[in-house]
Amino acid sequence: MMPLCIFLVLLGEICQVPAVDKTSGITQDSGVITAEVGQTVTLKCYCQDNSVTFLSWYQQSLGGKPLIVSTRMQHNSEATISPAYKGRFQVLAGKGKGINHLVIKELLPSDSATYYCGILEFNAIEFGQGAFLHVKTSLSNIHAVVHQPALETLQWGDSVNLSCTVYAEKCAGEQNLYWFRHGVAQPAIMYHNAGQCMKDSHMENCTLNLAIKSVSSSDAGMYYCALASCGEIVFGQGTKVKIAEGSTKGPSVLVYCLSVALAVSIILLFVLALVMYKLKKKICSVCKGTVSHLTCSAASDTTQSQDADALHYAALSLNRTRERHRQEESLESVCVYSRVKTSRVK
Repeated sequence: MMPLCIFLVLLGEICQVPAVDKTSGITQDSGVITAEVGQTVTLKCYCQDNSVTFLSWYQQSLGGKPLIVSTRMQHNSEATISPAYKGRFQVLAGKGKGINHLVIKELLPSDSATYYCGILEFNAIEFGQGAFLHVKTSLSNIHAVVHQPALETLQWGDSVNLSCTVYAEKCAGEQNLYWFRHGVAQPAIMYHNAGQCMKDSHMENCTLNLAIKSVSSSDAGMYYCALASCGEIVFGQGTKVKIAEGSTKGPSVLVYCLSVALAVSIILLFVLALVMYKLKKKICSVCKGTVSHLTCSAASDTTQSQDADALHYAALSLNRTRERHRQEESLESVCVYSRVKTSRVK
């Protein structure tokens, strides 16, 4: 059983494919989307599943709960917009084409959030990966700088600890640090933490780390460190994680070879087990025949022995008349033995 489990794990490693920015029924924009205040942005979403009943859009601010923006039936091009979003938000729908795009006009800083395209299918709600919309302002109310390395080139299977340092003025509001990821299939927001901060009279110096273990091709992409403070978000320049060329071939070939060797071993074990089973069955059949023959012979000998033990001999004395006795007194006495066979009751 253990070799089979190892084989299945290795087979899963071979068959592993890079994830794509979609779920089973939804394809939507993902990662980090940056726009300026006052601009118009379109977040795209496609759904090709005809069994879907409703299509919706949800907004989730940093640290907040998902709020429904719009909803519409699959075969109806008109969407219902929630009262809080009417006016600047609208949905572009394509009948029969699975198009469910969200258009946001006259962007505001408060529009910075993660937007999820969702579907309702057989009483189950399913969400896309989500796209984080970052609305930048020309004049910022906070003074902060986010430093992070520009590039990390890794080998397949390596581990890395991404680090960013934030220098910011003190703010009365809550301050949080985030890691965002762009260009890979996983959700945009990866990690949220207050970080390790050192404070003085005017500035805060915070450090936030992100550990990535056993990197693969699905981990490649751009990683952004961001500070959320006083109602605004300040992004760093981003760290690009790159997998070195040719580094993915070695482990794949090694895993493939180990899997083939394991598969051959399992086949040989099955063949050997089958041969042993047939051989044991044949030997057992011969053993049963010999035992039966010996049993029959022993039973026959026992029966004969019992018959011999069960024989009783009795001498019969014949009474004769005196006349006849006188006539035959010249003859030798005659003894007749009778054989009586008795059977034992068990």
